[in-house]
Amino acid sequence: MNRVRVIGDRLPPVLRRLIQYGLTAGVAAVVDVGGFALLLPAGVPLVPAATISFLLANVVNYRLTASFVFGTAPSLRRYPKFLGAAAAGLVVNVGVTALAAGMLGLAPVAAKVVGVGVAFFANFALNALIVFPSTGPEEPSGAKGRTAPR
Repeated sequence: MNRVRVIGDRLPPVLRRLIQYGLTAGVAAVVDVGGFALLLPAGVPLVPAATISFLLANVVNYRLTASFVFGTAPSLRRYPKFLGAAAAGLVVNVGVTALAAGMLGLAPVAAKVVGVGVAFFANFALNALIVFPSTGPEEPSGAKGRTAPR
């Protein structure tokens, strides 16, 4: 584990945060799909199940992103910004998917992959710049000590 930390410490801060963000997004995706898969057999209709699992995954993603990626304590005051960034990411995801399928002629699944990729970077940017603004170019918010919730 020490070797991983040393390698991580040598990466540029923005790249380190981007990798960490990818890991938290992966965990959230598992929560989303897993929650959805559990809710359907329990008799929850498709749209409510998808909504509930998305929101549960969003809460998990927020807590992990705040602490693991940006080094700050999650707060109820900051969560609406995070949820807003997720909604903006959804708009980007759907919009890019539709454009890639309609204008570029990509197959729907390929277009969705492009949409997810673009939305990932858009969400990371929104979180880094608006939800968890950095305290400086060399460290994530709260890296030298936990910051007070915003």
